[in-house]
Amino acid sequence: MKVVLKDGLIVLIPQTDEDTVALGRWKSAHLDHVLSVRSDHPELPAVELHDLGLRVEACREPLNVVSTSADPLAKIISNLATTPFELDGQRYLSVESFWQGLKFPSEEERRRLAGHEGPRARSEGLRQKYDKTIGYRGQEIAVGAWDHWQLMEKACRAKFQQNEDARNALLATGDRPLVHVVRRDSRSIPGAIMAQIWMRLRTELRKTAR
Repeated sequence: MKVVLKDGLIVLIPQTDEDTVALGRWKSAHLDHVLSVRSDHPELPAVELHDLGLRVEACREPLNVVSTSADPLAKIISNLATTPFELDGQRYLSVESFWQGLKFPSEEERRRLAGHEGPRARSEGLRQKYDKTIGYRGQEIAVGAWDHWQLMEKACRAKFQQNEDARNALLATGDRPLVHVVRRDSRSIPGAIMAQIWMRLRTELRKTAR
């Protein structure tokens, strides 16, 4: 194996068929990983490269959780994902179905939206204006206030507790920061608040999974 050292770069060049096979296997196992350069034995002219894991995890790169993401983890964590769950006696196809339904004052309309997948629920919800308050289970709640956000957290908690695929996806993000950056931020629940909910629930789920 030939080693070429350059500024910020190490190039490995196989010299034999055995080298080619070995390097191919190593590359497949470490693709897009981060390596740490160490020299733990000063008396030896050797350098060790230690695997720190996948780059996105080792460097804690933020994951933007949106339904249009190319990352499958972000897609299923997203509120628009079809991840059926039950909350307060009602079955919802997605968190978005619950959230958009809150805009509608009648229980009949809310039940109707509960059966919609996320994109359709969002489309119908965008045509319905919020009043200053919403009603939920006998409570009058100010739109865009802490209690309103607690309803979102309640729905997300039900989703991740009841839906195994969604729960596994959230836990698979490890310690990566989660963000929710969209073209036009929500006035009822800003992206920063939404991201905090996901990360808080991730911490809860990690504790219960032990």
